[in-house]
Amino acid sequence: MSDLEEFRCFIGNLSWSTTDESLKDAFGKFGNLTEAKVVFDKYSGRSRGFGFVTFDEKKAMEDAIEGMNGLDLDGRAITVDKAQPQGPGRDRNGDRDYDRDRGSRYDRGRDLETVAAMVEVGVTVTVVTGLVPIDGLSDH
Repeated sequence: MSDLEEFRCFIGNLSWSTTDESLKDAFGKFGNLTEAKVVFDKYSGRSRGFGFVTFDEKKAMEDAIEGMNGLDLDGRAITVDKAQPQGPGRDRNGDRDYDRDRGSRYDRGRDLETVAAMVEVGVTVTVVTGLVPIDGLSDH
């Protein structure tokens, strides 16, 4: 983030059908929006259930938090709060920096998506929850 203060709201509990445009429509009445963005998973393409709106004035941000927190948007009671500063290892949209953090978390997520896709098309999947040491295999 630059030296300029940013008036950004985190919007949680979004409906899967909420779009950037519906965020603009809902929050635009509080002031001039510089950005309205629903965050999507970069691998599945599905909404992650949250987004951000950014205003050009602090009062507009405060009014939006006060006026929209707990209200219904696209059939869901949304949560609205001031966005926290971007932490290390995340990009501006809340995604992990997978180039830096590639490893078990990334692999597990991809494996679970693969299993979910297999189940969706009717493949029977058996999940193994523990590991057996190789020397223990001779006993079975």
